[in-house]
Amino acid sequence: MRAFAWFVLLFAAALAVVALASYPAWLLLHPYFAFPFHRIGERIGMLALLIGFILIARRLGLADRASLGYGLPRRAFVRELLLGLALGVATMLLIVAAMSALGLLDWSRAGGMGARALAQLLIARLASGLAVAFIEETFLRGAMYTAIERESGARTAVLLTALLYAATHFFGKVRIAPADVTPWSGVALLGQSLQAFAHFAGIADAFLALLAVGVVLALVRQATGNIAACLGLHAGWVWIMLVAHELSAPRREAPLGLLLSRFDGFVGWLVLAWTALLAVPLWRFYAARSAPRRS
Repeated sequence: MRAFAWFVLLFAAALAVVALASYPAWLLLHPYFAFPFHRIGERIGMLALLIGFILIARRLGLADRASLGYGLPRRAFVRELLLGLALGVATMLLIVAAMSALGLLDWSRAGGMGARALAQLLIARLASGLAVAFIEETFLRGAMYTAIERESGARTAVLLTALLYAATHFFGKVRIAPADVTPWSGVALLGQSLQAFAHFAGIADAFLALLAVGVVLALVRQATGNIAACLGLHAGWVWIMLVAHELSAPRREAPLGLLLSRFDGFVGWLVLAWTALLAVPLWRFYAARSAPRRS
């Protein structure tokens, strides 16, 4: 558990930096740029994580391609990433179709969007999906998974990376208007983010769904020995979800509205059930696909 403790400590340190440094950074930047306070805090947190990640990777012997999950030759890595992307898109489109069929999504806002705007949206959200996937997979299913697996085995690595993956999605959702920013706003940003865990019943469906997603991605990592497929799956899921968020609105008042999360209107009980159904087939598919390469 020592390896896991290092990564939890890194995450806690990054949150502390956000609480302490966001207001001074806002004072420096706000007179010249219209950056929202929470966005400044997010960027400070990412910078702190990056610096800490580099230090921990070196300390734990993770500063090499294989340990970070990039051990495949480049051509094979790209091929597996693209296959994962296709599977991620297909499986997320199915859940969006199910939501629509159940009357859980209102697509009115998509009606006035032209072809050019739609193409721009698709490209922009694909870039966002890839960026999110590369950051999170390198950190969690790359370095962190490798460190925990070496110390405690694959099962522990699957569970602990999934837990941290789920937990991190509930930070950074607080918004503070410029007129309300005070020297304590950095602490408020962190404190209000933690309130979600104090009222866990309100996020239980989203947390369990994200935990299941984290388990599936970690199982794929275990089956393949690298993060190429994880990157593709993750990017495909995020891509379609972001596009659906832009083009539709959740209908929580629908008869089956409880299937949608109160947290973000998307990741809830329905996503949890679909992810659970996908877990074993995806793991078997990638285990069989990777067996010839490992033999």
